[in-house]
Amino acid sequence: MSTTTTASPAIGGEEAVLAADAFDRAAAAIETAARCDPATVRLILTAFAAGGHVLLEDLPGMGKTTLARALAAVTGGTARRVQCTPDLLPSDITGVTIFNERSREFEFHPGPVFANVVIVDEVNRTSPKTQSALLEVMQEEQVTVDGTAHPVPRPFLVVATQNPVDLEGTFPLPEAQLDRFLMRLSLGYPGEEAELSLMRGSSLAAPEDLAPVLDGAELKRLGAAAGRVVFADPVYEYVLRLAQGTRRHARLRAGVSMRASMALCRAARMYALADGRGFVTPDDVKALAVPVWGHRLVPLSGAATAEEARELLEGLLAEVPVPGPHENRR
Repeated sequence: MSTTTTASPAIGGEEAVLAADAFDRAAAAIETAARCDPATVRLILTAFAAGGHVLLEDLPGMGKTTLARALAAVTGGTARRVQCTPDLLPSDITGVTIFNERSREFEFHPGPVFANVVIVDEVNRTSPKTQSALLEVMQEEQVTVDGTAHPVPRPFLVVATQNPVDLEGTFPLPEAQLDRFLMRLSLGYPGEEAELSLMRGSSLAAPEDLAPVLDGAELKRLGAAAGRVVFADPVYEYVLRLAQGTRRHARLRAGVSMRASMALCRAARMYALADGRGFVTPDDVKALAVPVWGHRLVPLSGAATAEEARELLEGLLAEVPVPGPHENRR
């Protein structure tokens, strides 16, 4: 007989409403500086609060860097940027140990990865060796240089960008690197009214001028609260059936891993909390399946494009039976 595994005590309704209000205020502040889809803003906030990282796959000029800087500002954190090029070295990201002639000691000089929000522009334009420098810090929130571990500031978020069209001179991210990203998202083009407003000279707030709305302590509290959001067994089983569906899919060489299933559950808890609920529903799973799993699929033809991944997962979501509403809180 199955039993429901939830944190105790379950989160209360008032606490969930307060958490949703914090998300709403942060999202509203970001949208004053970055004109993009509000749903995407909430997904990035969800990833940050859940302790995940984000891969933004978009054409140049869509506001990816501005959005990341605004996110750092509203969370009271620091932001650093890494512009990836083929000659970028791992030490250019993590930092380097230099001998100080005056003190006669080796000193560690931290790289740009030592910030709360690290923007890695065009991550697929740097070499695999340099890409691998991000693996440890994204997973363990520390870098090891000359045998010494150096923790990065917390909360910690990597927002990496890549251009899905211009692939000349790029190094595709390996599966191990892609798996470090909780979500792959696209900002897309702004709506007609937003683009017309910008063309007419409407100004946006500078990201650096945004006042903090969520600090590190509040993000930590949200993370703890999300751990108490109820995740009923029927919804767990729904995620499992979806995961198994990707593993048996005729067009896939490899489906999602156990880590990917756990990542979806973690994100769903935070997503529900951001909506003011103390329980996860199948709709939360549906909303997150593409951004959390899309970049983890391995088709027979090679790496999955965003469009191909969406098509495969939406087809699977249409096939797998959904638990009834009465089962979501068990």
